[in-house]
Amino acid sequence: MSKRLLDLLVTLLLLPVALPLMVAIALWVRLDSPGPALFRQPRVGRGGRLFRIHKFRTMCAAGGGPQITARGDARITRAGRWLRATKLDELPQLIDVLKGDMSLVGPRPEVPRYMALYPEDARRLILSVRPGITDRAAIEFRDEERLLAESHDPERTYVECIMPIKQRHYLTYVAQHSVAGDLRILLDTLRAMFG
Repeated sequence: MSKRLLDLLVTLLLLPVALPLMVAIALWVRLDSPGPALFRQPRVGRGGRLFRIHKFRTMCAAGGGPQITARGDARITRAGRWLRATKLDELPQLIDVLKGDMSLVGPRPEVPRYMALYPEDARRLILSVRPGITDRAAIEFRDEERLLAESHDPERTYVECIMPIKQRHYLTYVAQHSVAGDLRILLDTLRAMFG
């Protein structure tokens, strides 16, 4: 079975359960604070092509500020705190998987500013595969916002401490990925979320 076929099969199996939940979450987000239910942001995809990632909006619609978010950020809404803690803000990325912009498993897509900081050879390899909703780095840094909240300079901590570890995970994934490996990562992600 090919990776793309796995993506489509699993996504189509998830949609009957995910769609009613997504409708309920979208309504909650809209009722909780003014603004759209979905947040879209340019990310760097396969081959360096930009695409707009979909997430449920977890911040005040008018909020600017840094592109990384630490726990306790004043921009995060009440609904957003729960959505971020449960990772259900990522559910709309199933749309991105269906469109072919993302995979269920793969390196998490960065904003252009941070992707540009990766060394050129690492960037080329990381961008040789579709970015994913989850991967080993996402599991390891499930509580990334807490780590950033403990830092005096969250952006520096992200760039100097977290990004190098993510890069190692991404490069390992590119070198070793397989359908069986993707299934293991999906199961480990579910354990991390619900275990």
